[in-house]
Amino acid sequence: MAGVGRTPARVRLRHVEWVAERTGVRDRAIVGTVARLRLVSGAQLERLHFHDLSPSARARVRRRVLARLVAWRVLLTLERRIGGVRAGSSGLVFALDTAGVHLAPRVDGVRDGARRAELPGVAFVGHTLAVSELYVSVMELGRAAGVEVTAFDSEPRSWWPNGLGGWLKPDAYLSVATADYADAWWVEMDMGTEHLPTIRRKLRTYLDFAQRGQAGPSGVMPRVLVSVPDERRREAVKGVIRRLHDPAQELVHVSTAPETPQHLMRVLRE
Repeated sequence: MAGVGRTPARVRLRHVEWVAERTGVRDRAIVGTVARLRLVSGAQLERLHFHDLSPSARARVRRRVLARLVAWRVLLTLERRIGGVRAGSSGLVFALDTAGVHLAPRVDGVRDGARRAELPGVAFVGHTLAVSELYVSVMELGRAAGVEVTAFDSEPRSWWPNGLGGWLKPDAYLSVATADYADAWWVEMDMGTEHLPTIRRKLRTYLDFAQRGQAGPSGVMPRVLVSVPDERRREAVKGVIRRLHDPAQELVHVSTAPETPQHLMRVLRE
């Protein structure tokens, strides 16, 4: 990451207070998003926090705001771009820098525990951005459909005690709601690289949790959704689910990543 290992990790408290006095509503919302998701692309931040601007102004304002937050040590960027050099600043990937870590607990909805990022590997970046894309897409679709995203946690905040001294470790936990209905989900973001027996073992931990009468963050047993990269992988995971014991057919869902937000909304209204 630009800034990781190249600039001092610490900032003076005086600088944090200086930044806090100058950050506006949009700045703080961006800090909250990056704290929640760990890594977010410039394009994803534009879709979340600059959608209210005219199409001609969005990219220009996003570039100016994010450059300012980087200069203030609120955010830092990966050296690697998503989508190649032509992607420009929309292809940059952002994480919290030191001042952002100090600001995060002051943002509504952000719990303590945000940390300055260390240099991540390629697989970690791809997987984390896939979770971020799920969040952005669900927020966009929810905005259009009148559905509220009442909770969204990525790792490690999405982890939950399994009742046996260990942890369930979903990639994300989310809750969506209308005025009449609410659904809670644990999401496994499958990148198509794990062997199917590994997927089977993961899903069995959720089924065992449910059979022991355990409950998740919402006080009920969340559904489990496996989000996969393509149709071929979806059919393979469906085959795994068919061979699992009850209540697998009711509890575990699978969809391709582009269809996952629509799947969540469709189940909510069923």
